[in-house]
Amino acid sequence: MMKNALYTLCAIAISLLIGKLIYALIPFIPASLYGMMFYCLLLKLNLVSPDNVEKTNQWLIRYMGICFVPAGVGIMNHFDLVKSYGFTILSIIIVSTFILLTFVAWCSQRIFKQSHSIEPR
Repeated sequence: MMKNALYTLCAIAISLLIGKLIYALIPFIPASLYGMMFYCLLLKLNLVSPDNVEKTNQWLIRYMGICFVPAGVGIMNHFDLVKSYGFTILSIIIVSTFILLTFVAWCSQRIFKQSHSIEPR
């Protein structure tokens, strides 16, 4: 288990490092997103074994909520702002979520249609 955890953490660290290098050249999206895309590419190309990283990744995801505790504390520290602008914040969250879901669904539908319109040879 420890060997797989070290393997996974090294793969994630290398991916993040490469993401930061790409961000230094192309500052279009955050470095962590570049790193995640590179990590997915490593998994897709089997350069990183999915079997070796599965248990550690599941463990990291299970305890990811701990990372959001500081955000909750920050909200409580600025509760007066949340109380004053709560409806505005909630409205922005709902509208932006709706726009994002609509855009993702539209893109998925286009990709799905394109993949099924290509006839096999």
